[in-house]
Amino acid sequence: MSRQADSKAEAGTPDVEPPDLKSRFERLLFATRWLLAPLYAGMSLALLAILATFARELAGELARLGTITAEQAILLTLSLIDLSLTGNLLLVVIFAGYESFVSQLQIGEHEDRPVWLGTIGFADLKLKVIASIVAISAITLLRDFLLLSDQTASVHPVRLLWMVVIQLTFVVSGVLLALMDWISSGNRHRGGPRESR
Repeated sequence: MSRQADSKAEAGTPDVEPPDLKSRFERLLFATRWLLAPLYAGMSLALLAILATFARELAGELARLGTITAEQAILLTLSLIDLSLTGNLLLVVIFAGYESFVSQLQIGEHEDRPVWLGTIGFADLKLKVIASIVAISAITLLRDFLLLSDQTASVHPVRLLWMVVIQLTFVVSGVLLALMDWISSGNRHRGGPRESR
């Protein structure tokens, strides 16, 4: 046994030390990213709820297609666009969030692979989410404004006022987020040459 140990030492074979407590804790901490996976699975199930709502609204309006007015057709279109934008937002958050925080999607060069998949970072994800929220809230606001001309619809003016305030808040938040990302990216570009020196 001693000869074998001497020969290993002469060959320069390093002794493999068992992982210490710190490295075990770090591996455990790194594995906790998988706790996010059920959240993304739940969001994919929320797509089914959006699809069911989309089908119910479309079927309800198509059932009275002969009596539908132009304003009702516009309201239906806005509702369907609202739901489709919400579904798109969910997909972007699911794919980009999973790839950013959990694991890479191992789908290879699938023909249906979105071109943006794998290119959206956390900063891009924030901007896409706030832009989608602005678009969704704008469509909801426009739909409620169109309901003002309907005598049977009850649209409270105070509610509309708050919707406008919330919409402007979303817009300002999106502009500030884009501005902060632009400033931080400019600082990184200016800092690059200094580091290379």
